[in-house]
Amino acid sequence: MAIVTIVDYKAGNLTSVARALEHLGHRWEITDEPARVRRADRVILPGVGAAGATMENLNWLGLADVLRNDVAAAGKPFLGICIGIQVLLDYSDEDDTQCLGIIPGRVVRYPSSVGGRPLKVSQIGWNQVRQVQQHPLFAGVRNETHFYFVNSYYPVPDQPGVTIGVSDHGVNFTAALARGNVVATQFHLEKSGAAGLQLLDNFCKWQFAGY
Repeated sequence: MAIVTIVDYKAGNLTSVARALEHLGHRWEITDEPARVRRADRVILPGVGAAGATMENLNWLGLADVLRNDVAAAGKPFLGICIGIQVLLDYSDEDDTQCLGIIPGRVVRYPSSVGGRPLKVSQIGWNQVRQVQQHPLFAGVRNETHFYFVNSYYPVPDQPGVTIGVSDHGVNFTAALARGNVVATQFHLEKSGAAGLQLLDNFCKWQFAGY
């Protein structure tokens, strides 16, 4: 059985993801070593954290280039969760941060008000996700299922076609995206009950072959 490699960038929700993988019966490792990530069969970059600190640590550890070149560009299944979806893009307004640039686009903050009414920021809690494209990540998961979110910023991909799931928090936003071997969710799979575990299991069993 292949090992799922969880990237340790010194700010993530690593143990919750590891426990979820353990519960699902998947072998896993947590590492901050570029060589081990380079050898990985499949990779998870989990939340939580701020964009600036996340990228600072990924660069400091030598992991940013590995994720770009030896994981994403090499065709290995790669899952980003929460901050892990945001840093896939080019740039985040949070901390004025240059990100990994794997998916063209930027990350912006939710508006403080919509239609003259205040909007609570951060978004914390359960929210519905509408599947706008079929993808193996969603196999066996009912459309418009609720998942657990904790975020103040959201991704805006340049190419709408990479969005596979959307949600609403004052504005419609990309809640899940996919391009080639790279998939990512704004919500926390590991905190989203049975549906989140199903998505995590789907990723671990996904055999990317030019989907």
